[in-house]
Amino acid sequence: MDDLRNDFDETGVSAFEISEPPVWRAPIIFNSPHSGSHYPPTFLASSRIDLAALRRSEDSFMDEMILPLIERGFPVMRVNFPRSYVDVNREPYELDPRMFDGRLPSFANTRSMRVAGGLGTIPRVVGDGQEIYRERLDIDDGLMRIDLLYKPYHRALRRLIARAHQMFGAVVLVDCHSMPSVGVARDEKRRPDIVIGDRYGTSCATSLSDAVEDTFANLGYSVGRNKPYAGGFITEHYGHPAGGMHTIQIELNRAIYMNERTRERGPYFKKVVADFAALAEALIAVQLDSSGPFQAAAE
Repeated sequence: MDDLRNDFDETGVSAFEISEPPVWRAPIIFNSPHSGSHYPPTFLASSRIDLAALRRSEDSFMDEMILPLIERGFPVMRVNFPRSYVDVNREPYELDPRMFDGRLPSFANTRSMRVAGGLGTIPRVVGDGQEIYRERLDIDDGLMRIDLLYKPYHRALRRLIARAHQMFGAVVLVDCHSMPSVGVARDEKRRPDIVIGDRYGTSCATSLSDAVEDTFANLGYSVGRNKPYAGGFITEHYGHPAGGMHTIQIELNRAIYMNERTRERGPYFKKVVADFAALAEALIAVQLDSSGPFQAAAE
């Protein structure tokens, strides 16, 4: 266990960060679970593909785009380790037995669609389908990654959500992602600018999804819902509208704000940052139920 901890410590950063404003304006938490870009040295050494290929799975710069929201009164959480190393937007034990030497625990979910696609909690492939590892991993290595990185992240996120809910009586988690402009299928058309994921209306109030769609549409974006992304584990697990806990996933088309080939920020990067600020302001006024918007709940 110490070896794994020391390996990530060599990157010089914490596994994840929570940044809070001095005063919360509303219980709206912005989260970036897939923008981590600090790669443990032993992970790089075990990979059959180079760093540039591994980085294709990153939601590049998404954390940077939401960090300015802290100054506007909104808490922000981001993960610093790469999703190709551990993916926190999965169940804790979605594991592919073909990847490991050793027996997986009996409670591991080895049959999910995400595992079948190579994108479990410990991914087997990067986003475009390239195999990551030269050889099988020791099962203890995979389980330690979950213990040392995945579980602490979710404990911290649960505490943050619970505190917001206690202070305001409701909470909104905005799970922020980016997506390739086109899918791997040759016949797939260019994706919308924004895809909203609310698990087909089950992870948040409809008024919240409507507000996100209206805000982005009014800013000039094309917007889709739930296809091809309806929301992952975070959206499903933390979204409980009847209990005042609302979770919505936002997928931003990378071609809007970056060069997908060179991984450089594009000319519209600052505009997207400003547009996320506009979204945050719009969400404050959303009426989730008969109690009214968040200002009333906080008083």
